Amino acid sequence: MGGSVYAGANGGAGFAFFPYLVGSTLFIGSHGQPYVDESTSMTAEKQDSGGSRDVFAEDGAHQIQYKTLSWQAVSLLMIAEIVSNGILSLPSSLAVVGIVPAVILIVFLGIFGLYTAKLLIDFKLNHPNVHTMGDAGYIMFGPVAREVLAFGTVAFALSGSGSGLLSSQQALSTLSNQGMCSMYLVIITGAIALLISLPRTLDRLAWMGLLSAAVITVAGFIAMIGAGVDPVPGRSLTITASSNFFEAFLAVTNPVFAYSGHFMFFILISEMRRPEDAMKAAWCLQGFATVFYAVFSVVMYVYIGNTVQSPVLFSLSPAWAKAAFGIALPNFLFSSGLYVHTATKLVFVRIFRHSEHVHSHTLLGWTVWTLLCFSGVAIAAILAIAVPIFSYLIGIAAALFAAWYTYGLAGFFWLHDAYHLKGGVEGLKRRPVGTTLAVLTIIAGAFICVAGTYVSIKLIVEAYANGQVGKPFIC
Repeated sequence: MGGSVYAGANGGAGFAFFPYLVGSTLFIGSHGQPYVDESTSMTAEKQDSGGSRDVFAEDGAHQIQYKTLSWQAVSLLMIAEIVSNGILSLPSSLAVVGIVPAVILIVFLGIFGLYTAKLLIDFKLNHPNVHTMGDAGYIMFGPVAREVLAFGTVAFALSGSGSGLLSSQQALSTLSNQGMCSMYLVIITGAIALLISLPRTLDRLAWMGLLSAAVITVAGFIAMIGAGVDPVPGRSLTITASSNFFEAFLAVTNPVFAYSGHFMFFILISEMRRPEDAMKAAWCLQGFATVFYAVFSVVMYVYIGNTVQSPVLFSLSPAWAKAAFGIALPNFLFSSGLYVHTATKLVFVRIFRHSEHVHSHTLLGWTVWTLLCFSGVAIAAILAIAVPIFSYLIGIAAALFAAWYTYGLAGFFWLHDAYHLKGGVEGLKRRPVGTTLAVLTIIAGAFICVAGTYVSIKLIVEAYANGQVGKPFIC
């Protein structure tokens, strides 16, 4: 059995045992307690994954420089990726549970997301070698957790990309009055998403992040203006509503997963010039998303009423729907490409971590990168075209993984570092508020995961029973 000492950004240290660590060097500390030199306590697997080294350690000789993002660029990329499809389903939640409960939930989850972002960022600063959720899982739970969380990241990213392609297809179908087969539109939008995903560094996408964040904001205002100019006559509104668990939690999943972008934070922060500024980006993201979500949902619901559809843009008159979809289209395409870029970078870095292919323009590196991007877009497009229940599968993927990435895992991050960096069990006892909040965060993630999966599976069963499931590869 081996041990390790972790030294975080705050300079603290703690003692921990891990059965899978071997070859450690044991020392005796000033208080007579044994501790282990972290530099020698690595298995071959940990050495292969980079150990405690930053995955993008700066070196002026590198041809490809990754650490180039400012916190402003990161905030725009986050907004462009998260505030995308998220706004389209939120107003329908107000029709199910009522205005007051839904708005309270949207605001609460925005604040909750800011709290979990803080825990995630602190964990990243304490462990610079963390590049993905898989790396974080390895530090906390070992190699099995790394594979599970890495797979979940890729699966959720490709599902998100497929969702972006579907939204792009809906936009183009609306603009063309269904003038082209939807399957072909998905292929066309997939080709554009592939081009967006190809740049190796995120700074090359930053300007598109600015454009994407701007257009989704403008599209939201256009939609609100359209709803106000042409409201639904005789509409009914619900202030509060009672419903069964299935209907209520189905409505709850929309705002829960509208904030589900935390799985990208580690990858984005890894390319920041100053990772310690990441919390500024999180404040911008959660502040903007929370206010925008609440205002957009209320305005759209007030003017449309309980007949509001999901996506909400289909509830607008044809002219306003075309205007909103046309302006939002670049955001749908960019978010789809950014999702593929995220999945590709995870796999690429896993294959070539700390090798010349990551930092240099090698033929092998670019070949593998391009093939991974193409494969990611192809999988996303095939899911969108060939899987009739894909929209329901997105819900399952979000429940299984986003519930943990956005909420539950943050509690584990805090408990792990508080234990290992703040004095073990005594350190946890000295921080009862933080410990309690971390445990409640884990419980919340588990509840969202289980309940969300149940709701998604029940939706699939009902869709098949009602004959609502279409056929693959059709227009």
